[in-house]
Amino acid sequence: MLKMTRGVNALVKDAEATVTTLTPAEVQDRLGEAGLILVDLRDIRELKRDGRIPGSMHVPRGMLEFWIDPQSPYYRKEFDQAESLILYCNKGSRSALAAQSLQTMGMESVAHMAGGLTRWKDEIGQLEPLPERRN
Repeated sequence: MLKMTRGVNALVKDAEATVTTLTPAEVQDRLGEAGLILVDLRDIRELKRDGRIPGSMHVPRGMLEFWIDPQSPYYRKEFDQAESLILYCNKGSRSALAAQSLQTMGMESVAHMAGGLTRWKDEIGQLEPLPERRN
């Protein structure tokens, strides 16, 4: 068995101490803000199963840093006009770690949503199905 001195819970706790955390209501209030991209970090299977927050952009967690960096060969032009990002996942742990990673890259206008989609569903409830993929 691999020896570990710090688990994922400690990493998430550290991340949450350094990143901006928003409630679902605060996120809802910011939707439609110019330059804001709401980023869904969940796995594609989660999106297909549960839907997404309307208007959010799916970015696989493993590709976030690559898609957002203009120097990366994987950069996505969707980020050209981005002024701020709000990240979410299913429960809020992946988004906290991802927000911390983007801060480490020098990004200042990044936040994550506490409780993720699970909390959003409980408090806001507004979801849409994943759009059909166009070839």
